[in-house]
Amino acid sequence: MEEPTCTGKGNVRYAPPRLTIPQWAASDRPREKYLTYGGRYVSDAELVAILLRNGSRDESAVELAKRLLADNENSLNQLAEMSVDELVRVNGIGKVKAITLHAAFELGRRRRAEGVEQAGKITCMEDVVALMQSKLAELDHEEFWVIYVNNANIILKVEQVGSGGLTSTIVDVRNIIRTAVFVSATGLFLCHNHPSGKLKPSENDIILTQKIRKAAEMFDIHVTDHIIIHKEESFSFFAEGLL
Repeated sequence: MEEPTCTGKGNVRYAPPRLTIPQWAASDRPREKYLTYGGRYVSDAELVAILLRNGSRDESAVELAKRLLADNENSLNQLAEMSVDELVRVNGIGKVKAITLHAAFELGRRRRAEGVEQAGKITCMEDVVALMQSKLAELDHEEFWVIYVNNANIILKVEQVGSGGLTSTIVDVRNIIRTAVFVSATGLFLCHNHPSGKLKPSENDIILTQKIRKAAEMFDIHVTDHIIIHKEESFSFFAEGLL
């Protein structure tokens, strides 16, 4: 039944009934569009709507997805940073929807990491981020990892060398150098996370990086970069001129 709306002059006009997604033209339904045209022709909101499966009494899955993206500046990266607890606080998002979204973004991280692992080579900063994000993005404590490579940047070993609290971790530089010599590494990529969300390196981060760099140089081993990760964001010492 159509709902009456007031015109302000004592007259009543009737708004057209709101259509649910099953009442849309087949070409406008997210799942049907995906099947017919492929993922490239489906918008971000429609992809999110497919994961949500349904909306609420007040809005369709697509409308809910558009609102969710709008609340995150229409950024998939920003949306991917939301925890399950943060998602369930959004009106219309229950635990099942929140876990489904969270799992989809986690699969994306693992797929990127698998691509680097299969290639077996570091070619750019993005490769380091892709490899380490699935290991570090969701942690509530700091961990320090090292990627050991040869002259061709082929990955020889990926190793966790330190674990700590929310704001710091203890790293034994001697163990890093010992492993580097053992696997015949000529290059190191350092990586750790900042659960606090502050990507800027601390004074201790800078001191530790220089300490590792100087120790490695004695064995003709080059520290190529040090990446700090927080969820979908990252900070590169090399890119910022700190190495």
